[in-house]
Amino acid sequence: MPPNAVTVPSTLDALSTEADLVPQLVKGSKQTGVLFEGDADTTDGALATDIRQFKKAEKRKLKLVWRNIILFGYLHLAALYGGYLFFAQAKWATVFFSILLYSVGVLGITAGAHRLWAHRSYKAKWPLRLILIVFNTIAFQDAAFHWARDHRVHHKFSETDADPHNATRGFFFSHIGWLLCKKHPDVVAKGKSLDLSDLRADPIVMFQRNHYMVLMPLACFIMPTFIPMYYWGETFVNAWFVATMFRWCFLLNVTWCVNSAAHKFGGRPYDKTINPSQCPAVSAFAFGEGWHNYHHVFPWDYKTAEWGNYSMNLTTAFIDFFAKIGWAYDLKSVAPETVERRVRRTGDGTHELWGWGDKDLSAEDVKDVLFVNKKAE
Repeated sequence: MPPNAVTVPSTLDALSTEADLVPQLVKGSKQTGVLFEGDADTTDGALATDIRQFKKAEKRKLKLVWRNIILFGYLHLAALYGGYLFFAQAKWATVFFSILLYSVGVLGITAGAHRLWAHRSYKAKWPLRLILIVFNTIAFQDAAFHWARDHRVHHKFSETDADPHNATRGFFFSHIGWLLCKKHPDVVAKGKSLDLSDLRADPIVMFQRNHYMVLMPLACFIMPTFIPMYYWGETFVNAWFVATMFRWCFLLNVTWCVNSAAHKFGGRPYDKTINPSQCPAVSAFAFGEGWHNYHHVFPWDYKTAEWGNYSMNLTTAFIDFFAKIGWAYDLKSVAPETVERRVRRTGDGTHELWGWGDKDLSAEDVKDVLFVNKKAE
């Protein structure tokens, strides 16, 4: 754990000054998940009410958005052709350039829009925030302000009609279908009810939001196509279909897999009552976002996972690097005893022995391991 990480020992401690507010929060809304540590009202980071009764989807006819259907249809056809060119025809420089753009785009979502702006799981000085907003614009998944707003709604009202990509509507809906139809009115209503003052107070976030329709085409489409053509003589066809269409479509689908595959496939060692699951395949491509059962239980942990294994969580490595040079600070984590309490109360029994054997296990975590019947050396 980095030296400036902040361990959250107990959610009750965080609520000591809000004791009167929490019962009203739970009673006055159909909140089904926690977003920040202050949302929970149990000692193991959960809500004190039975949330399963709220997890459902209203049966209604979806209003299709044909503009999106046509555009995403073209994108996927273009990406299929771009995927062929990626392996068969594009120059090596274009291939590596596409991988680079994909990687920085992922970090713009995971380290930026997700862990920093949506969850406030750590703080960043302006140079790092500027880097992340550039990366985020390259990714083109809406402005960081709107991405963070919708993601906060997803966590606080998970698997209800207020969840933008409600997994109870099925795999296709949670993957891409939610973008092909109009939002449920509850999504809009709950989005307006959230406190977004922290996002509005960030001038870098607001600059991107206010100038997004100029910045996004330049960062996601024009520059990725122009650079290969100008600097190493790539053809327009390869530059457009490989570095732009294939790269962007692949990144979109990896991100969508967090909403779909990581809400369906894998174990649930932290909470068996929710759909989010531990999905290593998603983590590999999404730089650590697939440990989703843990993340929905403890969304304020900057690692989005219990342990910091960098090989399956490159976003954590990225944040830790900037923590070492002082650009990232106040990294939040969760006390081991809090995790253990939750695992024993709501887990599905598949939790490994507290990460024992993980090469990234720190000395601080080792001392918390309990040995039973240990033989003398």
